[in-house]
Amino acid sequence: MDIQYLGYHHVDVFSARPFTGNSLTVFPEGDSLSSEQMLCITQEMHHFESIFLFPTKEGTTIRARVFDLHEELDFAGHPLLGAASVLHALRGASGTRTWSFVLKQKTVQVTTEQNGEHYRALLDQGQPKFLNEVAQKDIGELLSALNLVPDDLYANLPLEVVSTGLRYLIVPIKQGLERARIVYPAFESLLAQVGAQFAYVLDIPTREGRHWNNDGLLEDVATGSAAGTVGAYLAKHAYIQPGQEFLLQQGRFTGRPSQMRIRVEGQPHDVRSVLVGGDVSLVGQGILHVLPDERSFVSLQP
Repeated sequence: MDIQYLGYHHVDVFSARPFTGNSLTVFPEGDSLSSEQMLCITQEMHHFESIFLFPTKEGTTIRARVFDLHEELDFAGHPLLGAASVLHALRGASGTRTWSFVLKQKTVQVTTEQNGEHYRALLDQGQPKFLNEVAQKDIGELLSALNLVPDDLYANLPLEVVSTGLRYLIVPIKQGLERARIVYPAFESLLAQVGAQFAYVLDIPTREGRHWNNDGLLEDVATGSAAGTVGAYLAKHAYIQPGQEFLLQQGRFTGRPSQMRIRVEGQPHDVRSVLVGGDVSLVGQGILHVLPDERSFVSLQP
């Protein structure tokens, strides 16, 4: 096998302190890789997600592809924040920079600035879509699948599907966050019945959340794409004030506490955009000395 070289950067997102927050691998030169190779590399690195960049003629416009351990994602949060911070560091830029990332389904902007020994990044997720409020008859099965009961729910708030790129079912609770987990083996199909791809359990009083892969085997540390839907949801139902930043906590149950900064623009009846950001720590960099071939490819899809 021919030796090939592929550089990558390891960053921690949503934390100013390395070895906390949500870890990520960023591959600045991914243009020579196939989809199968990108998925295989992501599985090898075993971060929740990896992002592969494809530079364009315009220096601040970058095509990007994001993979989790199972598949390519149409959209993501913390990979874009981490990638933008790596680009800022690589290009030695001072002051504030704005980057456009071209994804499969949309183009988004990330603004970065250096803040001491780490970076701060802010992603404009655009205008959210409010897709579906779950019917009362379907709530019980969804709660059971998440190891929750009706008494855990926060009164007068619906289970609702919201999207800024990925369709999240927001499950608002007043208690039980420490018990929450996916216990239903066909959870993905259950979500599909209400038009959702993923679920996000949100403790309303503490503004802390949890999210897992749909098989329930891996809990995410800090879910930037979900944070945008949380901001939109809370603004729509008048639980936060548009224009004012608030913090969403996640990762405590994984031992990597993280903070996501969220600001919603617009009005409760007309949410125009959601911005999600946080601190990014550059932890290290490395080189892959060999790339996967067809003998390495293993699908994790059922």
